[in-house]
This record gives sequence, structure tokens and C-alpha cells, in this order.
Amino acid sequence: MDETLEKLGETIAGALAGSIVGHWVANGELTVIATARDIVNVMTFLRDNERCQFVSFIDATAVDWPARERRFDVVYHLLSPKFNRRIRIKIETGEDMPVASIIGVFPGADWFERETYDLYGVLFTGHTDMRRLLTDYGFEGHPLRKDFPLTGFVEVRYDDAQKRVVYDKVRLAQEFRNFDFLSPWEGTDYVPLPGDEKAKDPKVGS
Repeated sequence: MDETLEKLGETIAGALAGSIVGHWVANGELTVIATARDIVNVMTFLRDNERCQFVSFIDATAVDWPARERRFDVVYHLLSPKFNRRIRIKIETGEDMPVASIIGVFPGADWFERETYDLYGVLFTGHTDMRRLLTDYGFEGHPLRKDFPLTGFVEVRYDDAQKRVVYDKVRLAQEFRNFDFLSPWEGTDYVPLPGDEKAKDPKVGS
């Protein structure tokens, strides 16, 4: 299977020379790195080419690398039902570098691009309704950026008790943590439950 995907990656890279800057196969999935300026052409090729037929749009999101000059990877996932294959397409972009919308190729990308804009701040040109999707009107910042503060930004909401619009500081439901962008989350100190001692008893289960 990996060999087949590797050949497919080579085919895609050869057909889209200049638009594809790299590809690899890992965990049974093909990942293709494309240039941001050509993303619409790349997606059209992957949908229409007979050897690809990735006609099913699955997902679009972003990954934040704040130390990098172009801090965002925009990541797309497609599925080919005919060949039962998945493909991941990545492009790099910066805070002030809009990406062309792919809703003309995959209309289902509509709300995924809005969500990516809302949570990461990536703008998509050519999108017909580039509004926030998950946060409130008047919300400041983009919550999934790694430099988003745990408190401090303001969100707007209507308070039914006060019968008016109120402004609250954003408070995330987690303890303060110094994000260094590299270390993993620390493990949780779970409260022992009755019966847990059996898991450490060598006589149990023997």
C-alpha cells in the first residue's frame, strides 16, 4: 500500500511541477506539500484526475508554529472513495498572507475555512462569507493560536438577567501554563479509585 501511495505522490508531483514542493508516505497516508498560490489548481487536479479522484472533502484546519516566519500550516484532507485512499495537503502561510478559498472546487470547505479563520486568523480570499463561526460577535483574537493569552481579551455577550450587552474578559478553563511551544502537556495526578490496588497486585489475574 505504501509503495502504491509513493507512486501516486510521484505522479502528482510530476503532473504539478512547480506547485508541489514535497511529498511523503507515513502511517498509510500520503502527505503532499503544495505552494499556497497554486492551492486551487492542486485541489482541482486531485479531484478530477483519473488516477486520483479525491472527490470527497473531509477537513480543513491549521497548525500554528509561532517561531516560524510563515507561522501557519493550512492542512486539507481528502478521500477517494473509488480507490479507498486518503491524502493530506499542506501549505504554508503567514499572518498577513491570505490563502485562496477552495469552495469553488469543494463547496463543503465553506464552514471549515470560516472556522480556520475564526480560531487561527487565516484569511481566505474569494470566500463568500468570511465571518467568524464559533466565537461571539466582537470577540478579539484567535483562540487556537499558541500565543493567545489565557485571560485578557474581551468577548461580547448578551446578559439576559441585565437585559443588555456586556463585555467580559476571556477566561479559559485551565490552570495557567507557560507555553514554550515544545514541551508536552504534563500528566494528570488522578485520585485513586477503589480497586486500583488490584492492578499492582501480581497475584491478581495469575
